[in-house]
Amino acid sequence: MAIVSNPFVANLPKQLSNEELLQALRIDIIGEYEAVIGYEAHAQAASDPRVKQILLKLADDERKHVGQHQQLLLLLSPIEGQLLEQGKQVVEQQEQNPLQAANQLVN
Repeated sequence: MAIVSNPFVANLPKQLSNEELLQALRIDIIGEYEAVIGYEAHAQAASDPRVKQILLKLADDERKHVGQHQQLLLLLSPIEGQLLEQGKQVVEQQEQNPLQAANQLVN
């Protein structure tokens, strides 16, 4: 006989504050990436190309979910978007000046 968990265990007794919801969304993003890793590992281990293809499609679907969660983060916390943009700019600057970026890491 299959054991099915209680579907009401995850129900929260209260509404989350904005900060709690942001934290929950970040945890959800981690879960989505864990699913990507799992699906890709299973695809690598699969010998049937049909199964491999479906598993890789599932991994891509999880990546879309990450994007949806990130959009929710940006809706709830505009500073999140500003910080992500700053991080993106740092990497772009390092790509343009790799020697300078390497020197900054050493010094």
